[in-house]
Amino acid sequence: MDNITENARAQMRKGVLEYCILCLLAKEDAYASSLLTQLKEANMIVVEGTLYPMLIRQKNQGLLTYRWEESPQGPPRKYYSLTDKGREQLALMDDAWREIIATIEEIKK
Repeated sequence: MDNITENARAQMRKGVLEYCILCLLAKEDAYASSLLTQLKEANMIVVEGTLYPMLIRQKNQGLLTYRWEESPQGPPRKYYSLTDKGREQLALMDDAWREIIATIEEIKK
């Protein structure tokens, strides 16, 4: 794969990362390294330096909240969860995603 293709793929992934985070947290509360693992398992390659600022931004926008929980392995973990505003945002992003897919499919015809 050439650099142009890889760059385009990276930009697409980055563009949908916020949506992916909200989708994962809609299923269950999670801590950052768990989110990283789930994203990587879905072939959404993300590094901590990208994820943490996005989580902070989403929290500051009122989309997420967090709580601390003791961990059986080391220090307490910060578990993120969706707020009501986050669920509303996810519903809007679901609609936008369906529109984007439909538009791309129409263009490809």
